[in-house]
Amino acid sequence: MSEENATARMHLDEDELRALAAQGVVKTFPRNAVIVSEGDDTDALYIILSGRVKVFVSDEDGKEVVLGTQEPGEYFGEIALDGGPRSASVMTLEPSRFAVIPRDKVRNFLRTHPDFSVHLIEKLIRRTRVLTESVKSLALMDVYGRVARLLLELAKEEDGKLVINEKLTQQDMANRVGASREMISKILKELSAGGYVTVEHKRITINKTPPPHW
Repeated sequence: MSEENATARMHLDEDELRALAAQGVVKTFPRNAVIVSEGDDTDALYIILSGRVKVFVSDEDGKEVVLGTQEPGEYFGEIALDGGPRSASVMTLEPSRFAVIPRDKVRNFLRTHPDFSVHLIEKLIRRTRVLTESVKSLALMDVYGRVARLLLELAKEEDGKLVINEKLTQQDMANRVGASREMISKILKELSAGGYVTVEHKRITINKTPPPHW
């Protein structure tokens, strides 16, 4: 399976979405609502029907590392299906609606819908790959390398250019790569001065591939 197809399969198709969502109840949350918290003993799967969320971990001082964002058609909470605590927290980035499905109903659905079972396995495999790369990045790359990697991962091609449409603040980027906002500001200024990126209204365009080392 190509990387493009693997990414596409992070989303449920319409039939899967309808069938699984019918097993639960729909709940609505405002922006900046924490849906689940790291360490919670909860037992439900959440399907995003509308809106967008961020998945993150934090320490006792409130310092965050963002593991990723999710959008409609994606789901979270599958890690808790084994009865263990939540491994991360999830917060809404905008007003959002979710189908919330209890663990026992998800288990029954998996038994009767093999395609969804395969989808879940593929998602867990991809998540393992992403987390492995993240650990490697944190251990072996300097902050600049992590920023360059993040920019290339988020960029999508538009009219022959690589564009990041997700409007990231410098603090958002800092949370994703485990660095300070001041360091992110310095790196973006250097990349802009070198002609590698253009930043306008929080929209980043990659003009040419950033060097692997600065």
